[in-house]
Amino acid sequence: MSTTTEATIDVGQPDLTARIRDAILRGDFAPHQRLIEADLSDRFGASRASVRNALMNLAGEGLVERLPNRGARVRAISVDEAIEIVEVRIGLEELCARKAAENLTDEDAADLTELREKIAAAATGGDLVGYASLNQEMDRRIRELSGHATAVQLLERLLAQSARHQFRLAYHPGRINTSAPEHIAIIDAVLARDPDAAAHATRVHLEGIVALFSDMR
Repeated sequence: MSTTTEATIDVGQPDLTARIRDAILRGDFAPHQRLIEADLSDRFGASRASVRNALMNLAGEGLVERLPNRGARVRAISVDEAIEIVEVRIGLEELCARKAAENLTDEDAADLTELREKIAAAATGGDLVGYASLNQEMDRRIRELSGHATAVQLLERLLAQSARHQFRLAYHPGRINTSAPEHIAIIDAVLARDPDAAAHATRVHLEGIVALFSDMR
């Protein structure tokens, strides 16, 4: 009589790092929560060694902190750090907006126009959850359209670190009434294929975020 042993199928390292990062950004793990290798191994179907390497990668991104003889935990980002991150993002996101405006194709323009309509509808309807998700989609789309791999890589690491504060900001009273026109202005500038206007609209939006974070201190 033969027996069958169910083996764990280990996932690739970049994919595992991304999956754990996404779980942290979704709020599956809270700031300061310990990340147990055995639990993560079971959850993601990965070996303990792969989980350990993924946590080291995330520690390098500043999303996780290693604890001497205690494994790792989700790193909590202070408001002051969040402000510094947004200040760094300004230059990178201006660059991506410029490139997106320069690279826009007719097909991309149609997709972006549809996204613009969804953002406007969510804002008008007061759909905060849907609006927050659409904003993330818009930011990701602008990065993709830029085609600037280095800026995108740096931005994704910065966004991962400040995700918690971005979430708080999305639900700040009255925020949707300010941010929706700002996001639409960015989209409109990209659709107009105007790099200067796209960069300017992006800077205005991010400087507003810095001001709000400053008020949260």
